[in-house]
Amino acid sequence: MSEAKWIDQLQTILDCPVRQLQLPVQQWKAQIDESESFLKYICTTHTVTPGDYMVVSKGPLWFALGSDSEYVDYIEVERAQLTDKEMRLIGWSLTQIRSSTVKNYEGVTESERFARELGAWIVEQLDTSESQISIPDRLMARGRLFSNMIPFLLVSEQLEVGRTSYSDLEKLLRTFLAEDMMLIPLKEQEWLVLGPISLIRDAQSEERDEESEESVEESLEPIAYGLHEMLASEWIGECHLAVAPPISPANSIVATTALLRETVHLGRAFHVGSNIHLPWLLHLERLLNTIPEMQRAKFVEQALKRTDFFLETEILTTLETFFDLDCNVSETAKKLYIHRNTLLYRLDKLKQETELDVRLFRDAVLVKIILLLYKVTKRK
Repeated sequence: MSEAKWIDQLQTILDCPVRQLQLPVQQWKAQIDESESFLKYICTTHTVTPGDYMVVSKGPLWFALGSDSEYVDYIEVERAQLTDKEMRLIGWSLTQIRSSTVKNYEGVTESERFARELGAWIVEQLDTSESQISIPDRLMARGRLFSNMIPFLLVSEQLEVGRTSYSDLEKLLRTFLAEDMMLIPLKEQEWLVLGPISLIRDAQSEERDEESEESVEESLEPIAYGLHEMLASEWIGECHLAVAPPISPANSIVATTALLRETVHLGRAFHVGSNIHLPWLLHLERLLNTIPEMQRAKFVEQALKRTDFFLETEILTTLETFFDLDCNVSETAKKLYIHRNTLLYRLDKLKQETELDVRLFRDAVLVKIILLLYKVTKRK
């Protein structure tokens, strides 16, 4: 059972607020001496054991979930009127929950356990309609999540990747992103990676000249391509990577993960063959994705009814290159290794066959939409 679900169930049973929090060990031990009621076991040894509890200054009850060398995880029950039997029952239940949690993370380092707990919380927020905006305090204390960081979403298509160890992937990522990166597992073949913002400064300093300066998005693109190349060649093979501008994870990690997931989905749907997906380049795709499938198919059918000229390999390649290069005729001819007049001939032939001239803004937008929707509907 997930953390949020058992806390919700406990709130329902007790009919009072229940929160999971975290406190430095020394503060917990200091509170013991000031509390009105606590287990004799705590009083005599000051050892934090799952299920231990105490009343805090005539206020809420604290039940320990567990601890490490620095922090104590506990739940706060805002209800003073609990019988001794009820408190012992809650304590016993928490020992069972903690035992199950410890078993799930058996054999992993403390940093990996923290990353997996944070990842599980993010996934749970994404799966619920009423998600929290900010990370809970108990998942903040040991993180560097108040500093701005660059978020990447890594999605692998290789089934065997699930057997790759967390430590191996983390070590590999650190060779590219720097030591202070964070790796957060989400689902079996999905990872959120937080890289240092210094990567952008380094990229901008390398490319800066007297006349121009790269934007954040322009700096992120080569970083994403370099990271993907390294991962594809040295670790997981076929994979997809999305990146977003820097964020403060403490306040926007859930929303950013949702954006990156949507970005990968849109990239895979509308740009088959591409592995790097950038949200600032997918605005039109995001809009088209909101159109019901039946309406998209109907639009494409009507658009292609007059001619199948759009579907010829040569014209498809020409148009995609033409749009990728911002409708620049000279650059498109260079990229396709053809003479400028050959490109103009193709565009004139397209106009003759479809009555659409992609050198005109209005027609270019319409053709771009037709091509994007065709890519999606042809695979249904």
